[in-house]
Amino acid sequence: MKPSSGKHLIKLCINNEDYEIEVEDNLTLLDLLRDRLLLTGTKYGCGEGECGACTVLVDGVPVNSCMILAVKVDGCNVLTVEGLSQDGQLHPLQRAFIDVGALQCGYCTPGMLMSAYALLQKNPNPTHEEIKEAMSGNLCRCTGYQNIFKAIEQAARAIKKYKEE
Repeated sequence: MKPSSGKHLIKLCINNEDYEIEVEDNLTLLDLLRDRLLLTGTKYGCGEGECGACTVLVDGVPVNSCMILAVKVDGCNVLTVEGLSQDGQLHPLQRAFIDVGALQCGYCTPGMLMSAYALLQKNPNPTHEEIKEAMSGNLCRCTGYQNIFKAIEQAARAIKKYKEE
């Protein structure tokens, strides 16, 4: 199938599922995820890459999906908040956010989870300062951040314990 003018056929893997989809030149990854694929866990916040609500991982790297065109993720692996849970079980980060009360309205939570997940993939035992730095691109208007940091620390301990068993 030859794509029409101004459109591109891209192939990508999202949450371990392969997709082949035609996208317009100006379609953002955020719009592809939310509007085309109905993966609405990723939130639209500012549309300017400032708030982090739309954070997803592209090939393991956190990105603001509102700032990247869908054509740029051709051939990439994308992980969204929907991909964190496995076999109906919450990821330890998700569980820790609930247990610690690291959310209020919850709008920023998907982006927070994705940034925290990327951090723990790179650094499974981060210091409090390393957590603050990794989360600096994610804004929350409700929580004051302390419980978010506590949840990430708790999840790091839970993941470490699980790997030791």
